[in-house]
Amino acid sequence: MTVIHHTDKKRETLEEATVRFAGDSGDGMQLTGGQFTNATAIVGNDLSTLPDYPAEIRAPAGSLAGVSGFQIHFSSKEIHTPGDALDVLVAMNPAALKANLKDLKPGGMIIVNSNAFSEVNIKKASYDKNPLDDEALNKKYQVFSIEISRLTQLALEGMNLPGKIVDRSKNLFALGVMYWLYTRPMETTIEWLKKKFSKEPQILEANIKVLKAGYHFGETTEVFISQYEIKQAHASPGKYKNITGNEATVLGIIAASQITGLPVLLGSYPITPASDILHELSKYKHLGIRTFQAEDEIAAIGAALGASFAGGLGITTSSGPGICLKSEFTGLAVKTELPLIICDIQRGGPSTGLPTKTEQGDLLQVLFGRNSESPIPVIAASTPSDCFDTMLEAIRIATKYMTPVFFMSDSYLANGAEPWKIPQVSELPKIKVNYRKEKDGFYPYGRDEETLARPWAIPGTPGLEHVITGIETEQITGKICYDPTNHDAMIKFRAKKVANIANDIPDIKIVYGEQQGDLLILGWGSTLGAINAATEQLVEKGYKVANAHIRYLNPFPKNLGDILKKYKKVLIPEVNLGQLRLLIRAKFLIDAQGLNIIAGQPLKVSAIYEAAENLLKGK
Repeated sequence: MTVIHHTDKKRETLEEATVRFAGDSGDGMQLTGGQFTNATAIVGNDLSTLPDYPAEIRAPAGSLAGVSGFQIHFSSKEIHTPGDALDVLVAMNPAALKANLKDLKPGGMIIVNSNAFSEVNIKKASYDKNPLDDEALNKKYQVFSIEISRLTQLALEGMNLPGKIVDRSKNLFALGVMYWLYTRPMETTIEWLKKKFSKEPQILEANIKVLKAGYHFGETTEVFISQYEIKQAHASPGKYKNITGNEATVLGIIAASQITGLPVLLGSYPITPASDILHELSKYKHLGIRTFQAEDEIAAIGAALGASFAGGLGITTSSGPGICLKSEFTGLAVKTELPLIICDIQRGGPSTGLPTKTEQGDLLQVLFGRNSESPIPVIAASTPSDCFDTMLEAIRIATKYMTPVFFMSDSYLANGAEPWKIPQVSELPKIKVNYRKEKDGFYPYGRDEETLARPWAIPGTPGLEHVITGIETEQITGKICYDPTNHDAMIKFRAKKVANIANDIPDIKIVYGEQQGDLLILGWGSTLGAINAATEQLVEKGYKVANAHIRYLNPFPKNLGDILKKYKKVLIPEVNLGQLRLLIRAKFLIDAQGLNIIAGQPLKVSAIYEAAENLLKGK
């Protein structure tokens, strides 16, 4: 192998790049991608990530079902998505190459661990022959075949480490190569390794050696002739943190607890992709946060509702299958009119479906998936960092109006990451909680004239003893009552209370584009980034297009109907079969069209652009 000094290599400046690390689920791709993301955040690029976990946790090593991936889109300008097509694919084995090649741009780079392309692994990936020998592959893409496993072993010669430890280190060699290729600093990862392996000095030394070996390979080998640099993105002054949606959700819960002074109980049963909220929140006992890992979904929401009855803030987390199981207790929360936050971190379904893949399939479930008339406010986050603000707003509504609230996220937001400007305490919304303390004139269902909320009285408060049940109760007094006229009135009170929240939420606004025109692209939840990017491209091409995004799904913003009337056509992209479209058509009687792709992946910018352009051209 010819060695050339790094000063002989070109350094090219790029505006953006999209990279995906892919390998077996045991190859540490999430760790590798996470560290690359942290280094990219330090550089100051804007970024968006998309972790992609294998659906089968124990899939055979080297199989297509066991491929794990981590995608990052980073740029010197503002970006909205993890990227549609890849500039670089790092494939640690044949299965990773097979599963991800379709997403690579023509002319894109493939960096492979050639040592993993054994006859056995090639067969597991359903290749007839070694794809690295395919002339068509080498013509269409830039293929960099590197003996990553062998070079890792070489770097650790003489350390007498077990073979498994050596093999596990190869992802750090690949990471080192990518750090050199895109001029990322190694220091962030080295500091992380020092903390992680502080009690295992030999493993620490080995990992740092391999990381540096990968970096210096890129620097000195003839394999690469260019190195790439992406300048720092413009950002408003402040302190930033790289944050996932689940982390932002946790911080929103903690912030709300501190603002309101309410003790928090999270009742949860572990389920992908919501489990990390339970794991992360359990670290904050010192702030008065209590977490309870229940034996099932029903016990989890029951405990959370009990906390709300006792004057605390009850929160429960789950995904679609668990939301089904919680429905009876959710109805009880509606009937008793207690503040309760129900977090639905959506995933692919139905049933067990695709546990590690994303979907927006639960909208109709959270709106209507209970018996009888039981309306609940629904609010959905649109980006990973927006989970923080959305959680604060969900808690504000729940405590002000004495109602359960659905907080909606999904796997894409939960696991995806982006830079988040840490707010000042003074910037946080004020959430005031008023417990009923005066016994004169107290009735369990005596309502506030403005909000129609019933009083929140802590059990055991002298003079405020009361009973609330799942059986229908009399207006004001709360006594059990079977009178049909009373039942009609109570049903309508609860419905009106939720409907009136529309008076206390912001009007929907055009995110980007014309204030009126030929096409409105309307979305909700995690489709915001892709819709924004597609709208920008359409406007640049001269189309009279705009986009708007719905955070408040029940009730809708009051001006939504007026906004819809300003456009000749409406397109609603969703990762479901048209659930928001069904609601919009029913309520506003407009012929909204849908883009509906349910592939376990977020919608691509190109798909939205194509659907919008076809609609504009009348195709």
